[in-house]
Amino acid sequence: MPQNKHIYSFSYSINESEICKLESRQLFGKEEKKKELDADVMIEPSHSGFIKKRLDVLLCYQDYNQLLAKLDESPIVAEQFKVEYFHLESDTTGYRTGLEKVKDIGFRIVGLPNIKNPVTTYAICYYQGYWCFGVLVKNNYEWRKHQQKPQSFSNAINIKIAKTLVNIASQGDAKKSLIDACCGVGTVLLEACFAGYQITGCDINWRVCVKSRDNLTHFGYQANVVRSDINDISESYDAAIIDLPYNLFSCADDNKLLYIIRSTSKIAQRLVIVSTTDIHPLIKQAGLQLKDSCSVKKPGKTNFERRLWVCGKR
Repeated sequence: MPQNKHIYSFSYSINESEICKLESRQLFGKEEKKKELDADVMIEPSHSGFIKKRLDVLLCYQDYNQLLAKLDESPIVAEQFKVEYFHLESDTTGYRTGLEKVKDIGFRIVGLPNIKNPVTTYAICYYQGYWCFGVLVKNNYEWRKHQQKPQSFSNAINIKIAKTLVNIASQGDAKKSLIDACCGVGTVLLEACFAGYQITGCDINWRVCVKSRDNLTHFGYQANVVRSDINDISESYDAAIIDLPYNLFSCADDNKLLYIIRSTSKIAQRLVIVSTTDIHPLIKQAGLQLKDSCSVKKPGKTNFERRLWVCGKR
């Protein structure tokens, strides 16, 4: 029987599998399997690029008729509601059978339904041999609007990676203070603001700082963006995100990369680093402990890939 309060479903491509599992480990303490997972931790689906839906479990029975009997015994009263079948990857229930169960549940809820614009969406699902009923929360995908930001770089990380960096750095705790040590045009800042995090952006290039502020203003977000060498930042943060510079326009040798990592480690207890090369030796040189990592390949025939490193102080 599922022992946890929430059941999650995930959506990702083959190239995104590793990063989704890394996010899962850092948020829930375990990996999703077959694009589903149950946990006590409550994460807003829209704060992730991979979480599709979350079911907040109210009832759970092996015997479906027992579940219905419980609803008859203690009916739910709701207005403007909708009932859906929450179909998981491991579930072989057919469409018609699922629809029948939706009707079973819907007729047992006291109140007026609203199919188009429900206030509350309830759902039934079959998970690990149990019929689970609860409130369904979906990823609204409103964050996709950030793809239309006015300022951008061709080499900037994509939105899903940015959202994952925020989740890994904070471990889902919105009370934690974050800093993006090489913020660029603010891709990470946008996703942190969208999820309600307190974050500071820092970059040594004043031009990209201006672009970052433009993007934040465009979407009505507020975050402090400072033009500074990261080594000159004196404030302390719970976690830091570093998208290390690379390519012809922002090249950096190992000494420069080590300088950025070491400087950032002085002001943050936890670091999440993005690189295009193996920086494990630099992480050791900086006196940090590697806690987790993964690689993310770019779709298509290109061999380009990014690597994510989750680090803490020894």
